[in-house]
Amino acid sequence: MNKSIRTSTSLFILSLLLGLTLSQPAMADDDEDNPAKIAEMAKAFGLISLEEAQNKALAEKPGMVKEIELERRKFRSGWDYEVEILDASGTEWEVYIDAKTGKVNGVHRDWF
Repeated sequence: MNKSIRTSTSLFILSLLLGLTLSQPAMADDDEDNPAKIAEMAKAFGLISLEEAQNKALAEKPGMVKEIELERRKFRSGWDYEVEILDASGTEWEVYIDAKTGKVNGVHRDWF
């Protein structure tokens, strides 16, 4: 009887965990690079616009914008704009802008 209860409890917990895992949306890529979708998400979540993010990134690192993505932050809550910039010398940079506040969170040379 005791073994039966333990087995039933284990199966219930396993089923519950499996159900929770399968009910989560599949996210192979946690970023968005479609401008229309970014505008929709910015409005829905109260984020700065794509244009504001681009202007802040260019003020930090002048050049030509190659791409802008809206990314969910890894280890912290919230969103960042990742702005890829090509400077006058041909070096590629990634500028991270807090999508809620507009604060520059980082500037990194893009090596790849």
